[in-house]
Amino acid sequence: MSDSSASRCLALVFPWLAVDRLRLTRPHLFAGRAAAPVACVEGKGAAQQLSAIDAAAARLGLTVGATLVEALRLAPDLETFPADPHADMDWLDRLAEEASRYGDALAMPPDAVVVVIRSADERALLAEVEARLARRGVAARVALGDTPAIACALARHAGAPAPDETRAVRRLPVAALGLEAETAAALTAAGLRTIGEVMARPARELAAHFGAEVITALHALDAPARPCMRRAVSSLDRRFDAPLAGEAVAAALAALADEAAAMLAARGQGGRRWQAWLFRSDGPVRRLHAESEASRDVASVARRLAEQVGTGGAGIEPGYDHVRLEVTLADRLDAALLRLDGGDAGAPVPPVRRKARGGGRSVDGQAELLLLPAAAPVGAIAESDARPIHLFDPPQRIEGVLDSPEGAPLRFRWRRRVHDVARAAGPERIAGEWWRHDAAGLRDYYRIEDRRGRRLWIFHAADEGARAWYVHGVFA
Repeated sequence: MSDSSASRCLALVFPWLAVDRLRLTRPHLFAGRAAAPVACVEGKGAAQQLSAIDAAAARLGLTVGATLVEALRLAPDLETFPADPHADMDWLDRLAEEASRYGDALAMPPDAVVVVIRSADERALLAEVEARLARRGVAARVALGDTPAIACALARHAGAPAPDETRAVRRLPVAALGLEAETAAALTAAGLRTIGEVMARPARELAAHFGAEVITALHALDAPARPCMRRAVSSLDRRFDAPLAGEAVAAALAALADEAAAMLAARGQGGRRWQAWLFRSDGPVRRLHAESEASRDVASVARRLAEQVGTGGAGIEPGYDHVRLEVTLADRLDAALLRLDGGDAGAPVPPVRRKARGGGRSVDGQAELLLLPAAAPVGAIAESDARPIHLFDPPQRIEGVLDSPEGAPLRFRWRRRVHDVARAAGPERIAGEWWRHDAAGLRDYYRIEDRRGRRLWIFHAADEGARAWYVHGVFA
């Protein structure tokens, strides 16, 4: 197991996600029949199957994948609704956004959210998360782990308590590895019923008898979270015991803006892009954006943020108990341009840009050649443009790409879903470690946002043209 203690992962697994979404977003559908078992179905005619169920249906013995005919034999009063996987993923994204009050959060389809936390009191954090979800009526299984895979495994399959996390993981059933059903059944048939029993076998033997999928799943248990590329140059939070009124939210934004500006000024910087997160006590999140010239005068920034939800903050609806302000882009302040009173007397000096020494494509009039994120130092990455909060290792292949003359794809399929590209920025050419013979070649990266708001970091090999695309990361 991983021995990293710098950060921990909080996993939220939503076992009845689809039905909970319906109950919370369309409560009128359940008027007068709240106690009936519920399932979502997909398919046509006699081929209809259960794609999701709730706790009441599970207690009656119903399972996902069962035919509707079989389910009605067991539960004649079963309430059914058409499956809507797109709405389910939107709901999962919303839950991830709400969980970002605790740290960098990422939706992990089909039913989990992982948050990278840094909390001294984990027991209090778990109690707060469980209580907040219970108040909203969202069923969740919650667990902490050193890595995302461990946290999710413990949340899904936690059994008897163990003295430490390593032993707890070893006691989990083989199903906790997330393998295909056939592979998990083959391991169980061979007498390997727990993760510990699988770990005890030589890797070469496991791969030969059960496939490389088993080795990949075991390695994933030790794979750390990858939010190393922080989305913010500076991030400040204020939590409140009672939800704030509108004017108090505007005042909190102004105070945080002053504090962030002072921190940046100490480093000779001024904020350019600002993002505020307003977390409601009942779940929903509101995000605000503002841009400015690099300056120590941030009163206008706070005012523009407040105006997005009401003039001067007067129109901000009450109910927010957590306010976060992030500076996502900062530039140097030239000391020669600052007046003695601390004001900004002129335009800032443009940030220093790294230029290619050959082979780079011109990007915005500049040729840039950077190390691949996996090889570059964390500090060097954080100084470049916005980077994802989570990286996939290895990158995940994109299918069904519809090319665009501008470079970025117009549409593609990833994780069995079609993504229509609404906006794209790039390319940014990034190179591998040139001194290694096995290093990856040049890649052209694009930051894209699909029509549902999901922001991805995608690339293709620069020397192969746009033939094979991959998703490398996910933005907040």
